[in-house]
Amino acid sequence: MVRIPPATLLILLGSAVPSVHAHYNMLLPDKSAVKKGETVTFTYQWGHPYEHQLFDAPAPNGLVVVAPDGSKSDLTKTLTKTSLPAGEDKKAVAFQFRFTAEHRGDYLFLLTAPPIWMEDEQEFYLDVVKVVLHVQSQKGWDTPGGAEFELLPLTRPYGLTAGMVFQAQCRSGGKPLDAALVEIERYSTTPPKELPPDEQITRSAKTDPNGVVTATLTEPGWWCLTARRDGGRRERDGKKYPLRQRSTLWIHVDDKAASKADK
Repeated sequence: MVRIPPATLLILLGSAVPSVHAHYNMLLPDKSAVKKGETVTFTYQWGHPYEHQLFDAPAPNGLVVVAPDGSKSDLTKTLTKTSLPAGEDKKAVAFQFRFTAEHRGDYLFLLTAPPIWMEDEQEFYLDVVKVVLHVQSQKGWDTPGGAEFELLPLTRPYGLTAGMVFQAQCRSGGKPLDAALVEIERYSTTPPKELPPDEQITRSAKTDPNGVVTATLTEPGWWCLTARRDGGRRERDGKKYPLRQRSTLWIHVDDKAASKADK
């Protein structure tokens, strides 16, 4: 895996994007669990989660929320463009929205990004990213989001502690997808002072014959699991290039010390 400086990275539809495998879409609430009536701010950003290197995020194609009762609402128009610190006195484009939980249960948020051209790989990424917001009652955390390619949690994606094993099933067209590559990476809230080897930043696993991937989440914080599959080809400048479909699921691991202090 090759890392390149942020200054060499550009992202916009139809433009070159020098890239590495560790580019992911991030959809993160400022709280992983709330009480009924509380308002949460979600941020959608693009870049390297572990290194906390952010680049301009493309405007999402769509954003939906699935309520605990299974009903869906379109939140696309609630997205507002903003900017976030990206290091070296630079800013990166991001998008935010606010959401107030009106019921107890688990809300599933699913964001669809536009195709993103990755210059180094000479291919497009077409991403769907989702996250679960827990509201007091454990109801609906395993509800499918309705995406054609999706990671469905088999382990509850909240209330986890460091060292726990997490499992999810990769589905394509509603059916389990075996031997799918899944990349696993932790999000750093600030850039780390020192970086470990690349293979320790982005972990890799494959789904079993039942489409199940298993990961051990070793530290508190937000983690992403990103499954990949071949999505055919897409045209650019009169030529056709591979289209890589990806499905990302964000999971929160609690800090034990913080949990005890809250009690």
